[in-house]
Amino acid sequence: MSQPTFTVADIRKTFLDFFESKGHTVVASSPLVPGNDPTLMFTNSGMVQFKDVFLGTDKRPYVRAASVQACLRAGGKHNDLENVGYTARHHTFFEMLGNWSFGDYFKRESITWGWELLTKVYGLPAEKLLATVYHEDDEAYDIWTQEIGLPPERVIRIGDNKGGKYKSDNFWMMADTGPCGPCSEIFYDHGPHIPGGPPGSPDEDGDRFIEIWNHVFMQFDMKEDGSVVRLPAPCVDTGMGLERLAAILQHVHSNYEIDLFDALIKAAAREVWGETGCADLVNPSLKVIADHIRATSFLVSDGVIPSNEGRGYVQRRIIRRAIRHGYKLGRKKPFFHKLVPDLVALMGAAYPKLQAEAKHIADTLKAEEERFYETLANGMEILDAALDGGKATLPGDVAFKLHDTYGFPLDLTQDVCRERGVTVDEAGFDAAMEKQKAAGRAAGKFKMERAVEYGGGASVFTGYEHLEEAAKVVALYHEGAAVDALAEGQSGIVVLDTTPFYAESGGQVGDQGVICAEGVAFGVEDTQKIKADVHGHHGTMQQGTLKVGDAVKAAVDGERRAATMRNHSVTHLMHKALREVLGGHVQQKGSLVDADKTRFDFAHNAPVTPAQITEIEQRVNAEILANAPTQARVMSMDDAQKTGAMMLFGEKYGDTVRVLDIGSSRELCGGTHVQRTGDIGLFKIVSEGGVAAGVRRVEAITGANALAYVQGLEATVHSVAATLKAPSAELQPRLAQVLEQVRALEKEIGALKGRLASSQGDELVAQAVDVNGIKVLAAKLEGADAKTLRETMDKLKDKLKSAVIVLAAVDGAKVQIAAGVTADHTAKIKAGELVNFVAQQVGGKGGGKPDMAMAGGTDAAGLPKALASVQAWVAERA
Repeated sequence: MSQPTFTVADIRKTFLDFFESKGHTVVASSPLVPGNDPTLMFTNSGMVQFKDVFLGTDKRPYVRAASVQACLRAGGKHNDLENVGYTARHHTFFEMLGNWSFGDYFKRESITWGWELLTKVYGLPAEKLLATVYHEDDEAYDIWTQEIGLPPERVIRIGDNKGGKYKSDNFWMMADTGPCGPCSEIFYDHGPHIPGGPPGSPDEDGDRFIEIWNHVFMQFDMKEDGSVVRLPAPCVDTGMGLERLAAILQHVHSNYEIDLFDALIKAAAREVWGETGCADLVNPSLKVIADHIRATSFLVSDGVIPSNEGRGYVQRRIIRRAIRHGYKLGRKKPFFHKLVPDLVALMGAAYPKLQAEAKHIADTLKAEEERFYETLANGMEILDAALDGGKATLPGDVAFKLHDTYGFPLDLTQDVCRERGVTVDEAGFDAAMEKQKAAGRAAGKFKMERAVEYGGGASVFTGYEHLEEAAKVVALYHEGAAVDALAEGQSGIVVLDTTPFYAESGGQVGDQGVICAEGVAFGVEDTQKIKADVHGHHGTMQQGTLKVGDAVKAAVDGERRAATMRNHSVTHLMHKALREVLGGHVQQKGSLVDADKTRFDFAHNAPVTPAQITEIEQRVNAEILANAPTQARVMSMDDAQKTGAMMLFGEKYGDTVRVLDIGSSRELCGGTHVQRTGDIGLFKIVSEGGVAAGVRRVEAITGANALAYVQGLEATVHSVAATLKAPSAELQPRLAQVLEQVRALEKEIGALKGRLASSQGDELVAQAVDVNGIKVLAAKLEGADAKTLRETMDKLKDKLKSAVIVLAAVDGAKVQIAAGVTADHTAKIKAGELVNFVAQQVGGKGGGKPDMAMAGGTDAAGLPKALASVQAWVAERA
């Protein structure tokens, strides 16, 4: 395509420059994962980061803002995934141009500036534009017709077209209640040669008139009874699809023809077909790949890695959909990750984080590709077989097998079926899924057989300051039911009005200890939350009887708590060190902190090297040596964000949070911690490994546990040194020397075995017998291993020229067997079949090529009979 007047990059910059000139603060795009908003899976519009401003719970230092927001619609309520590749304007990832007024300007400025930008700056023909307004919004109608000068026939009033007052395409509501108001949408007319009618007409779903910009005027507050009252400070929220605008400005009809997608589609064709295979650039599969590289790359840069749940599952679905479309085009090896540099070149300047995370993005996508390609061919074979014969519906159990065994998400199976005109039995799929879930629930083990019903007040937790506390028993439970008393020997749950016991939360295990009074002792084995603010002390009555209303002393096991605190505090320091050493993409994916260790799962796509582990340990121990005091502060979420405190990915926080400073680490955390970093003592990583796709796990220890671990290693070193009769400092060269001696001896033994086998082989030649014109030899070699069997087999073939040979060796109860057939007999007699026949008689199995095969067995006593049966087996086939 020729160079457009406005590239996508030009459109972004021009938009932001224009509104900056109108007094707007340019705000960076927020992440695709909305911060502190559990109602949304992904950021799906530009206003998401300003939601709290519109709700009145947040205030910004500016009253006018503009941004280019990265958005995703591929999961939850807003999901365009299945349409991508089949329409001109559907995307998973897209960019939203937006400008906002927070109680400052209103309709007149919004409409007139929008018109100025489109017609004067971008140069769109005025006669190609038309507008819609809410049918009761005379103010907006008059601005368009009297001030802008649009002919009345090109300003369309849209009524309550969705069944009820305020149920209109041109009336916007954030929710069922709250801020709302009329909209004014700007449309572009592609001309009469394109099918479709204007908005509000029966043919409005055609492609002639395309909405490019929506101006929302939030001027009302919707009440629960359906009435509206005017807001004291009306706001403006606009959104314009960058890709749609680019298509218009670049004089193309499809978003996939704009300069950005033109480059990505060519890059996709290059990686699928090679440098010369770029002829079919309109192939829908290339559009899918080009769209999906944007979505998946931005998701990785915002911390979303492929997984089997939540946002990670949506990410996996998008990646695998792209891979499947490459596979459909003939690409049988990983290719998708190779598009990351092309994307960075196109969008890295506008989104610096994308450029900074380029390697991590490519590594993450490559790992997922390699994982999926291992099963893609098998899955497609099963799907192809199931679709043979012109079936109209794919059975639900087949779709579930593809999902469960081969990692095919249901929508991927539906995608393939849709292309072939086949529907999927979703009800059958759901039934199979529910059957599996029910089986999982039945097999599950839980700490409590059933939840307890508690209607009392909250527990007052004093465990940050105290390990002992006077308290009152407010509830008792035995086997899940409320009781008035627990007798000696009974297990149950105790609820206190006040407690120093920490209840399991945030990865830290619950405290243990004792609840006691005179002649009464309840051993606390675990502390769990019955409700968010109620602590349940699980344990057993060790002495006496405990009753509701009793005054007691609650005492935490101080030594266990101290060890747990050391491990929890060091987890924060380790998390920070992991990010510093491995990269900012590292995010916590799970943790378990108890008195013995800290177990920490985090997002990373490669093993942590020994050198990196050493550096992480050095950084953490340096923090410990600094002996900095720990500081905990309780503040609002907004204030916590301003401090730069790290918020764990996927965690839900309340309005008030606890910000914890440990050394140079600052995170939100409600756990118990040491008073100074020096209290941790010593930090040592003891293991590292993968636990899931893109997730690594480290286990580490502190304090006395770390000292005992190091002392154990030292004792092992001294023991090995004593065995080798060498000082510990000279252990490495001494070990090298011993290993060299062992290799020399093994080489000498191998040579001796070879000479022994050769001499035995000479003797065995004479033992070959004629079976229907074929020389057959079945014999046992003394002292041979698998290598010797193969070498002797080759020598016997050379000497006998034409033969069928079986050789075996015994080591204890284990049997090694080799079968060989010279080339002139492999048409009738296969070495793999022969060796398997012999092996089955000695408790084993095996196979191989027609001329040479190996097997093993476990019944040495059966070998003589097995070897004796070879002649008859050959005779049947000769």
